[in-house]
Amino acid sequence: MDSGRNILILRLSASDFRKLMGQDETALMPDSSPFWAPHVHADRRAGLLGRARITAALRELFAGEGFIEVETSTLVPSPGNETHLHAFATDLLAPGGARERRYLRTSPEFACKTILAAGEPRIVEFARVFRNRERGALHHPEFTLLEWYRAREPYTTLMADCAAILRLAAEAAGRRNWSFRGRTADPLAPPERLTVAEAFARHAGIDLLAVLPASDAESSGSPGSGGWSGSSEAASPNEACSPDEGKRNPGPPERRGECSRARFAASAEAAGVRVAADDTWADIFSRVLVEKVEPHLGCGRATILDEYPVVMSALARPKPSNPRVAERFELYVCGVELANGFGELNDAAEQRRRLEIEMAEKQRIYGERYPIDENFIAALAVMPPASGIALGLDRLVMLATGATHIEQVIWTPVAQP
Repeated sequence: MDSGRNILILRLSASDFRKLMGQDETALMPDSSPFWAPHVHADRRAGLLGRARITAALRELFAGEGFIEVETSTLVPSPGNETHLHAFATDLLAPGGARERRYLRTSPEFACKTILAAGEPRIVEFARVFRNRERGALHHPEFTLLEWYRAREPYTTLMADCAAILRLAAEAAGRRNWSFRGRTADPLAPPERLTVAEAFARHAGIDLLAVLPASDAESSGSPGSGGWSGSSEAASPNEACSPDEGKRNPGPPERRGECSRARFAASAEAAGVRVAADDTWADIFSRVLVEKVEPHLGCGRATILDEYPVVMSALARPKPSNPRVAERFELYVCGVELANGFGELNDAAEQRRRLEIEMAEKQRIYGERYPIDENFIAALAVMPPASGIALGLDRLVMLATGATHIEQVIWTPVAQP
């Protein structure tokens, strides 16, 4: 597209360009040496040693708090049931040759909750997990999640845990000033606590509660309206509803869902976020969060982003004070999401219903679905009230040591295809 500026384009060969810039041709060649090459390892070693110190300090912290470190299965019958997570699959062969499909876990969450059901009150796991279709500066196909759970303790306790872990990581790495892609933060400063609705208003000018579906029943049957939606067919804002139609004449859930999605789309577009015709309510939420909100989180100090919409929180319980939002928060530092914590849903029937909707959406989008973990569902029926959280250990080490890419703090990165 013509931006109104005239640009002179010079067509030079790579070698001519290097000569023009006065640089040696071999100096700009990428280093294709493997991670185990001594000179490459020497460059990575400081970050890897920082990882070892941070991990040791974390183990000491959790042991001092009375946590039992557990090790749950990596090979599982269900890898998790989030719509946009992709698992590695394999076959388990019985001695007689019978095959059963198995997966590498995307999270240890389901297994950890069975241990809570068994009666352990505080558990922690340094879990190797696997996610397909993910690779970049902050993503790796195999990485480590630090997950811990507290039975019969409120999810706000996890927020204090996060602040303690940031302080510990800074001390273990010997760096108080953290930075990533131009954003800086003091890990020793008390985190700010901000609700998702407050963040959307502050950084995108959107009244999130005004466009929030009153329940997932409204979103699940309506055109593209919510996080647990089985349809992405969207009507235009003018056709779907007027701005106050939901208040004047609520109508059936499908109609209310259309109005929620249409109002949200109009608000997002007014904020400068592009909305596609087939975007669901959840898609719009994610676009606004990534484009308008996340860049401002964890700057100067950590941010605890709290009270996610229930329709975006399939494994979390609703807040008693406002059942449209969940007991769910995420921890951000330097614009990077580090952790995702819940007041855990322990209603087995409701959990099954939510996961079935997630998998129906996965089938619609990707043409596949993963089975429900029946052992996990059965355990929920006896699991006590609990709070739990997953923290990306590799990302924590990156920020604490000043690394710019996740592979700099992984001892043996997965080979590129």
